[in-house]
This record gives sequence, structure tokens and C-alpha cells, in this order.
Amino acid sequence: MDRIDEVLGEVPLPPYVTAEDVDFAVRAITVHAPEQRPGGLRCRNDQAPHPCRLHRWGQRVLAERGLSEAQISAMVAHYGASAVRR
Repeated sequence: MDRIDEVLGEVPLPPYVTAEDVDFAVRAITVHAPEQRPGGLRCRNDQAPHPCRLHRWGQRVLAERGLSEAQISAMVAHYGASAVRR
């Protein structure tokens, strides 16, 4: 666990997960994707050890919404593909 994680803890989940929260969660997972570095996997966005706080938050939000790992992966892939077209 990274030092910042020890200080700040986990990002809290919303009281109930809305469609907007799902969109934010997919963005968080996409933006805070893993990247191989000499010291191991790091977050592509903030260089924290992967999975970083926002990546974990996105995963937890989508799991709370009842999505499976396969569904989450499909949503992230779709979001990444649509972002390339923009």
C-alpha cells in the first residue's frame, strides 16, 4: 500500500450508484490503468502503485452496481474505443 493510501484511505462510495457514477467509474478505471515500470505496475495517471485509489474506487462502484468482471472489462474496452474516435 502506498503512503498516500495509508493517510487518505479509500475513496468513499456514493450512497447509491447512479448512471453518472457508473460513467465516472469507467473513466477512473480507464484513466488510472496499469503501466509496467521498472519498480512494478504503476498507475498510468498518478504513478501510484497499481491499483491506485481511483482505480479501486471505480472497480468498487461498478461491483456495487452489480456488474461482473466481464461486464466491467467490456465497458472499459468500449469507453477506450470511443475515446479514441473523439
